[in-house]
Formats: sequence, C-alpha cells, structure tokens
Amino acid sequence: MAILRLEDGTIYTDLDDLDRELAPLNVQLNRWPIGDNPEIHALLAKDALSDEQKEQVLQALDKYFEQLKISAGYQSRDLVVLHPEVPNLDTLLSKFDRCHYHADDEVRYIVAGEGVFGFVRPDGSQVEVTVQPEEYINVPANTEHWFYLTPSRRIKAVRYFTTTEGWVPEYTDSDIKFRTAAVV
Repeated sequence: MAILRLEDGTIYTDLDDLDRELAPLNVQLNRWPIGDNPEIHALLAKDALSDEQKEQVLQALDKYFEQLKISAGYQSRDLVVLHPEVPNLDTLLSKFDRCHYHADDEVRYIVAGEGVFGFVRPDGSQVEVTVQPEEYINVPANTEHWFYLTPSRRIKAVRYFTTTEGWVPEYTDSDIKFRTAAVV
C-alpha cells in the first residue's frame, strides 16, 4: 500500500486520502494485481534478470500495456531492474533525486521493491509517496518531482512510453524541503 508523507510528518495510507492530497498534481495512483503465476513471482523474487526473463515478466503483465495503448497511445514498455549490485547504481539514481520534470508523462508500474516519488505541489508545498509492489503511478508531464529508492535499494518497475525522448529530466532550482531517512 502506498504511503504519502506531508512536510509536517502527517502520513496517509488510505487511497481516498492519497487521491485527495495528489489531486492538485493530477498524479494517478492505482493498484494493479500481478496475478498468481508462480514463474513470474519466482522471477520477481530474484535480484537480477536476463533480457529473456525481463521479457517474460513484461509479457505476463501486457494486459495493462494493451489497455494503455488503447486509452493513452502508449507505444513501448520496458522493465527496469535496480538492486545494490547494479554497476554505478548511485550515478544512475543521481539523475532523478533532484527536482526535475519531463516533457512526457512518467508512468511506472512497480512489480517488486519500492521507490519514493516526491512532488512540488502548485502551492509550493511538497509531498513524498512511497510506491510499492502492484502499484501504478502516472506523473503527468511537466510535474516537478524527484525519485529515490528506499533503504532496500531494490525495485523492478515496468515503464510505459509514448516516446522515450520525453523522459529526459529538465532540472529545476527547487530545493527538496524534506527527505525521509532513505539512502539515495
């Protein structure tokens, strides 16, 4: 279940509360079941996956991709797999742990592990949402945000694209007003 934190330390886990707090940003957060396929669960339990294994996971979850292709024109998807043994993990993550936005929606379906999306709301306040397995998040284009991993430093996420060019981060000068105790 997603966890939303406000700057004052208030924590919400109820979907209605999360929807209310994220409404000014038009961020969509949904629960998408992975299913009960034991092969897919075994793959998701591993740290590293081969390209063939990633494709196996993607194909097992493609019902969601097919829906997004029809409803929003998505063209491609991939599976990002991050864990502590990934070479240059800190360098890779440093691209996203500063305030930035993208020209296109940033859409992720977390299938294992967890990550934190932080947002600057229109009134200047900030919130952070820990997104966990079986949760889908759509960060609309031009929404100022940041991302980092929780202390486990593990995540598997399906990323959906209309184009890949729109995901280049455009950095802002906004300071992040708070951070949880997570390792970045």
